[in-house]
Amino acid sequence: MTTEKHGKIYACEVNGKGDYFLFDDANVPSLLSAPYLGFCGYDDEIYLNTRSFILSKDNPYYYEGKFAKGVGSPHTPKNNIWHIALTMQIITSSDKEEIRECLEMISNTHAGTNFMHESFNMDDPSDFTRVWFAWANTLFAQMLEGLEG
Repeated sequence: MTTEKHGKIYACEVNGKGDYFLFDDANVPSLLSAPYLGFCGYDDEIYLNTRSFILSKDNPYYYEGKFAKGVGSPHTPKNNIWHIALTMQIITSSDKEEIRECLEMISNTHAGTNFMHESFNMDDPSDFTRVWFAWANTLFAQMLEGLEG
């Protein structure tokens, strides 16, 4: 799919009849996680265009609020951002400022639990889903290990 603003990008959903839905979900697998999963390279032009779309207000599940900005999901409340998506944003970035910003958002949105949640409200991190979400915690630990290397 080619967009005016982002160029050629991957669509999240297609039906084989020419219909498509442009969005990305916060979970993995996702379009954001494509290079992490080995689908394409981290510097693939279509992926980078898609990443630009995903991390913009053009993605209907991208939210910006008082405490964070990032990707949410149709499976959790509107305006809720996923720690998995913030972690994947770090894993797929080579931009030190972007990585620092995402780490700061994560450190400010665990609601005093020191654990990652499924999702949290962008304006009130104490409003979150899943007190314990092992998948998000595991991916976060893997990301930290990768930053050290």
